[in-house]
Amino acid sequence: MKTLVIGASHNPARYSYMAVKMLKQYKHEVVALGRRARGVEDWEIIDGTPDIPNLDTITVYLNADNQKEYYDYFLKLNPRRIIFNPGAENPELVALLNKNGIETENACTLVMLRSNQF
Repeated sequence: MKTLVIGASHNPARYSYMAVKMLKQYKHEVVALGRRARGVEDWEIIDGTPDIPNLDTITVYLNADNQKEYYDYFLKLNPRRIIFNPGAENPELVALLNKNGIETENACTLVMLRSNQF
């Protein structure tokens, strides 16, 4: 299952960093997207709005204001679902995604992984 972590950070104290690490630990294929491309340990953060074929899940670590520039990108990627982690909740985007047949959840990716709900 391929997952896009949007708002990825190179800082080990950030939840988006922990999500990338844990997704990899649980053997998920991960694409990390952040503001600046850079190498981090054994993975990379990419930037921009690249095509990501066969994407199942987007997990969001951006606040609602910073998500606006990605609305069309999310629709274009057309994942099965988008997870809004704590602090990333966005009712406006949820309504748009649901209208376009994309499942949404307000949840914590780390908790979902640990409890086998991912």
